[in-house]
Amino acid sequence: MIKPEKQLTMPTPMAQGPQFKVPLRFRDRRRVTIYLTLLALAYLTLTTLPTMVPEQLDLLAASQTFLQNIQIMFFHPALSNTTFVQLLQALLESVLLALLTTMLGAIIAFGLAVISFRQFVPAWIGLGIQSFMALIRAIPNVLWVLIYSVVFGLGANAAVIGLTFHSVAYLTKVYTDSMDELAPDAIETMRAMGLKNGPIIRQALIPNFIPSFLSWTFIRFEINFADAVAVGAAAGAGGIGYQLFMSSSFYFNFHEVGVIVYLILVFAILLEIASYQLRKRVMGNQ
Repeated sequence: MIKPEKQLTMPTPMAQGPQFKVPLRFRDRRRVTIYLTLLALAYLTLTTLPTMVPEQLDLLAASQTFLQNIQIMFFHPALSNTTFVQLLQALLESVLLALLTTMLGAIIAFGLAVISFRQFVPAWIGLGIQSFMALIRAIPNVLWVLIYSVVFGLGANAAVIGLTFHSVAYLTKVYTDSMDELAPDAIETMRAMGLKNGPIIRQALIPNFIPSFLSWTFIRFEINFADAVAVGAAAGAGGIGYQLFMSSSFYFNFHEVGVIVYLILVFAILLEIASYQLRKRVMGNQ
């Protein structure tokens, strides 16, 4: 048998498409825009900050005074212009203010979230509600309290309405986002079984929504407590914020400021522990 000679193989040319040069992508342009904006803000800050500093300012002396005040606050807390019982009562007032505004905001926000849920209403209704809530959230919480102070006067009424107003806008957003995580197929299946919106909300929406509801509501309660401390002095709403304002700006007693700060920190830690335990229990029952 005659063996064939060594065969010659010709390389097969591979088809190549047209060569394109990739232009600057959109995200690259966006990144450049962000960098330019940050540079512009940094330039404006560096050029305007020296004009805001008084000419008589002694930076070294100011820094030493600041460190001394911090040392007095955290290492030598003491009371002289008020009593510990009065501070506890003031703290309770701020806690109740935050609790009331959070509960009202949660109830109203849940209703608005259901109304704006895309599976229940046309898209334009949900978009309109969310856009209005975004406009409310764009204005700081304390500013809403000051706006209502013009109508109702300085006091707890303006604080309750202002904090509730902003809480509704915040919670409506996060509640709606949590509801959107529910699979649309589940709702369509329940509708195919003849169920209306009411049973769907009770049997499908709320059971899957409870963990997120608790988490976001506790977060909002923490925010409202911090804002209640702030508006206690700014809007005359009383509470621990008013005591903090009097101690720091009226009496200039930083020993007393330290006691108030420690009380606020202790409550914040207890609130975090309670939030974790409650959510753990709810998740365990499910």
